[in-house]
Amino acid sequence: MSEFSKLSSPQSTTEELQKHKFDIRSQVWKELRKVAYPDSRFHYNFAEFIADFQGSDNSTKLILDSDFFKESVQNNGNNNNDKNLIFITPDNCLESLRYELLEMGIPFLMTTYGIFRGFFIVDPAKIDPKLYKYASTLDGMEKLSTHVSLNEIKQLNIFVPLMITGTGAINDKGIRFGKGHGFFDLEWAMLSMINALDLNKTKCVAVVHDVQLLSGIELNPEIFDTVCDFIVTNSKLIKVDNAKKPNCGVIWDLLAPGMLQDIEPLSELYEMAH
Repeated sequence: MSEFSKLSSPQSTTEELQKHKFDIRSQVWKELRKVAYPDSRFHYNFAEFIADFQGSDNSTKLILDSDFFKESVQNNGNNNNDKNLIFITPDNCLESLRYELLEMGIPFLMTTYGIFRGFFIVDPAKIDPKLYKYASTLDGMEKLSTHVSLNEIKQLNIFVPLMITGTGAINDKGIRFGKGHGFFDLEWAMLSMINALDLNKTKCVAVVHDVQLLSGIELNPEIFDTVCDFIVTNSKLIKVDNAKKPNCGVIWDLLAPGMLQDIEPLSELYEMAH
């Protein structure tokens, strides 16, 4: 996209890389404002939430029709695990996907906003079908689903074959420019540290509007960046070759102040690791 060509080339330090990402996000958000739906709490403050957008229902259809989704569902129980669960982030643009999975009778794993209260299993078998719409929202999910600690995820022998997230922006190499908080990278890191996913087998999918997809913006992923294998927009599905996944786990020294204390599963994992 030509309006992004003026952005500077990525630099070598973490601080400069984060500045570069911020500049890109700021440019994208100007275009996103034209097609995004406001959040009931955060209005159009895209630094605080991942927005739903015009055409997200078509993104949902593209995912449900995809081979990677069908394989993740069909392979349930084929990884020497008791239970396969797709992981879906609590992003607004994924609400229709969460609803469709409930309608299809497919349980999934999810986190609360900001991961503050950790992971939940959303199981349609335990929810009144009349409440599926409500259960697909953040407020409804927390009231109608089952909270699970990281230790319980281990005990249940849960395996995550597919992780689906929204993001603030993404380039065509699968490198995300999210809100800047790193929540999806933390979710990957925590699940990897308890062996609930596979570095080579678990696929990651980013859902964005066309205006959030950037071509020609080069950026080398940082050590903790979870590069996506697929990008799904309101109009197309893109496969990313050689999408590298981090194997560093949580880098405790890089956590923002307060994260360790405020994010329940991070505190639990720290106790487990130390």
